[in-house]
Amino acid sequence: MDILFKDSRLRRQCNDDSLLRRKQGKRRAELIRRRLDELRAAASLVDIRKLPGPRCHELSGNRSGELSVDLDDPYRLLFEPAGASVPRLKDGGLNWAGVSAVRILGIEDTHG
Repeated sequence: MDILFKDSRLRRQCNDDSLLRRKQGKRRAELIRRRLDELRAAASLVDIRKLPGPRCHELSGNRSGELSVDLDDPYRLLFEPAGASVPRLKDGGLNWAGVSAVRILGIEDTHG
């Protein structure tokens, strides 16, 4: 899967291990790297959805259209499908098998 980033600052942080550890702490940095590696290795979001650790899921409310994977509780790696158009099912839901690129939006506590 292709991985894009919301901005150059987030891209730099996620691709520089020492900066990532400094900003997020050792444990969260390790989990972020693992999640990014899992996303890169996946052909589509369906592959991520099948993994037990990431617990990939769609968000709702003011975060509708975004997805997240678990890091250290309560933090999540937030992302959205990237590309010209978001693949949809006939019922309007996200076609997980059609998502082969994502845009990383941030690292946040989505419950707080």
